[in-house]
Amino acid sequence: MLRYILTRIAGLFGVLIIVSVLTFALMHTVPGGPFDARALEKQQMVPEAIKKQLNEKYGLNEPVWKQYLLFVKNAAMLDFGYSMTYPSRTVTDIFRQQWFYSLHLGLLTLVFSTIVGVGLGILAAVKPNSIFDYFGTSVSILCLVVPSFVFAILLQVVFSVWLGWLPTGGWRTPWHWIMPTLANSLAPILVLQRHTRASMHDAIKANYVRTARAKGLSKMRIMFVHVFKNALIPILTVGGPLAAGLIVGSFFVESIFRIPGIGFYFVIAIGTRDYPMIMATTMIWTLIISVAYLLTDLLYALVDPRVSLLKEE
Repeated sequence: MLRYILTRIAGLFGVLIIVSVLTFALMHTVPGGPFDARALEKQQMVPEAIKKQLNEKYGLNEPVWKQYLLFVKNAAMLDFGYSMTYPSRTVTDIFRQQWFYSLHLGLLTLVFSTIVGVGLGILAAVKPNSIFDYFGTSVSILCLVVPSFVFAILLQVVFSVWLGWLPTGGWRTPWHWIMPTLANSLAPILVLQRHTRASMHDAIKANYVRTARAKGLSKMRIMFVHVFKNALIPILTVGGPLAAGLIVGSFFVESIFRIPGIGFYFVIAIGTRDYPMIMATTMIWTLIISVAYLLTDLLYALVDPRVSLLKEE
């Protein structure tokens, strides 16, 4: 087990290096720089003397390879420097102050989508070709064909503009949380419903289920003690990374509903070429997703003792 964990951690560092190199290279490949983008946005040219001072302040006058090595050195100490869009705030401060909003939205989405997605999947598997199965399939198709940003705008039009029941954006009261959570739950509900239905449907056909029925065990005990436990591995496969992705923030939903989370700031950073913010968000997102995959693999062995994390000798 320890050897497996150390191997995965070594691979995680390799992934971080590859992602950092690609992201850094792509940022500097695009013509222009952050101060050119801000000047274009404000329709006001930045004098060359001021641009030169700014480049020296942020180290952009150095060769790209030197800038990258300096980034790696500082990132190892969790120092991503100052934001170019918000010069008075460090990137670390932005994450510390704004991540709560993304985390809050992610947790609400995770709870709601798990209840709805897993619940519809279980009902569809227990009662195949019934109204519950058809309803779950219809919800999944809706989640598949409607993008989250389209659904978010549709919710705003119906519940904010036409009916006037909910605010169009913000994150101050529970009334502000409803539409962003619904819009952010489309993809998780689709994934969880389909995987839960498929894995439960396969588990129900197993021999141990027929044995449990022959012993006279109740249907509820068979479904939730025997079937659901053995159907958990496919659900964990998608559930772990899905949960990690939710707590990082939703770029589209946070932007549309003006939620001041990390996703909202990342969209602004892309538009203004805020290099430190782009690099920090990309690296932290990659780290969280990679750790989620590692934890998911470790959970396999806890859920199913037949799963071995090490190759047989």
